[in-house]
Amino acid sequence: MALECVAVLGWGDSGSSASGLVFNGVRNSNRTPRKCVCRGGFSGLSGHSVIKSADNQNTGKSSNVNDVPGKLCKDLISLPKPLTVADFTVTPNDGTKVRISFKGLPGSFSEDAALKAYPKCETVPCDEFEDAFKAVELWLADKAVLPIENSSSGSIHRNYDLLLRHRLHIVGEVQLAANFCLLALPGIKADQLKRVLSHPQALASSDIVLTQLGVARENVDDTASAAQYVASNGLRDAGAVASARAAEIYGLNILADRIQDEPDNITRFLVLARDPIIPRTDKLFKTSIVFTLDEGPGVLFKALAVFALREINLTKIESRPQRKRPLRVVDDSNNGTAKYFDYLFYIDFEASMADPRAQNALGHLQEFATFLRVLGCYPMDATL
Repeated sequence: MALECVAVLGWGDSGSSASGLVFNGVRNSNRTPRKCVCRGGFSGLSGHSVIKSADNQNTGKSSNVNDVPGKLCKDLISLPKPLTVADFTVTPNDGTKVRISFKGLPGSFSEDAALKAYPKCETVPCDEFEDAFKAVELWLADKAVLPIENSSSGSIHRNYDLLLRHRLHIVGEVQLAANFCLLALPGIKADQLKRVLSHPQALASSDIVLTQLGVARENVDDTASAAQYVASNGLRDAGAVASARAAEIYGLNILADRIQDEPDNITRFLVLARDPIIPRTDKLFKTSIVFTLDEGPGVLFKALAVFALREINLTKIESRPQRKRPLRVVDDSNNGTAKYFDYLFYIDFEASMADPRAQNALGHLQEFATFLRVLGCYPMDATL
């Protein structure tokens, strides 16, 4: 049954003390909540029922998806289409399964991460990263799983920005070792491929093999959508770089696996929820925070020293220019004034908020920070 709902969305400056743990934050009273009207129905990436194949594109003949071998049509029609900001559909949930939103199509590595964290979960594909956040905010999903950094390509900056914009809490992390596979239609060999489709990161991470094949590379939104596109359009000259599970879902053959340049290609994902979890000290916990600092010599050094003084290990530090106030005017000894970028600092450290050391470190940090927010305190994932 489709659900029509009207929800008022906050902007990250107005949560209760339990929902954001904002220390010394300056709230913006000029921002007004947005009203989001969500009606039933799906939109986003999907397979087309009538398409033109690569073999027929010059003749003008149309080929129906039903002309593709039966294995290729496996579940293509029944697969859920990604949710978007403007168009959500709620399906009945009996409460026995956790619903996890993610960006992409079924068979994506983000869905693999969700299934690793919650093997019996019901996954909710979304069209964009922000849709995955809003699916949780609107109670269409219980949690969201989103990538935050990759061992080859670094941080996913878009999701750092969304962490601050939304009021979801980090309640877990997932580290996933990617196995990039070269997929194609049944009966197609690698030397028949003229082009390969995938997410830009997957293509870049498989540079050696793709260069040896001498194929053209085409970017798409995610690895699973590449597999779906090749299958639903019956492309005999194109392959896809995607997961082994995507091959199974879309009826493609695996021509080669583990084609990534670096054998250990690890992506770290965050698990987000509406409510924080209770921190504990009986297992390894990690805490993520974001803060801003006043201008001054050594102020960043002093901020980081509050953790070193208490022997707390920092595992990640990321800086992002503030979007609302990107430039700061400061005094300059030579020319009078100068303009510098004003930064947000994101830090992960190995300590639970139930640990007095972490509490004291954040209390000390408030002496230098003009804004401080705890994004989440969650168990560390040490498995691959």
